[in-house]
Amino acid sequence: MGTIFLNLIKKIRKFIFWVWDQKGSPYQRACGFGLGVFSACFPFFGLQTLIGIFLAKIFNANSLLAALGTWISNPITYLPLYWFNYRIGSFFLDEEETSLSLSHIAKNDLWSQGWYLSLRLLIGSTVVGLISGILSAVCLYLLLKSISNHTHKHR
Repeated sequence: MGTIFLNLIKKIRKFIFWVWDQKGSPYQRACGFGLGVFSACFPFFGLQTLIGIFLAKIFNANSLLAALGTWISNPITYLPLYWFNYRIGSFFLDEEETSLSLSHIAKNDLWSQGWYLSLRLLIGSTVVGLISGILSAVCLYLLLKSISNHTHKHR
């Protein structure tokens, strides 16, 4: 058990040093990560990483950390993340009924039910993506600046 724990600690340290050694200023690295987190909040399976990297190129941010940020969206987090995004979208649309009813869908109603779900999910994904992307970027930026200041003081 102790060996497994030590190996895990070594891998985590190696990963942290890999993040630290990424090219760019603390702003560029944090911005890349935040853009990746933003992209991960959308239900565009298979495209989230490409969207994160594309946005990183536009904002002159770190592309690798943008790709890394998209990892918050994965098979374990899909259901809770997109359910939460859907609920947030329903809240912003000020809808009394915030749940999708699948019990009475008819062929004629399928299109409007799909639009109902999609609109709420996209609005919620945008709001959650903006907030979580900004928060994660700010937290990483502060961490990188803190580490940078700490290493400069001890030289």
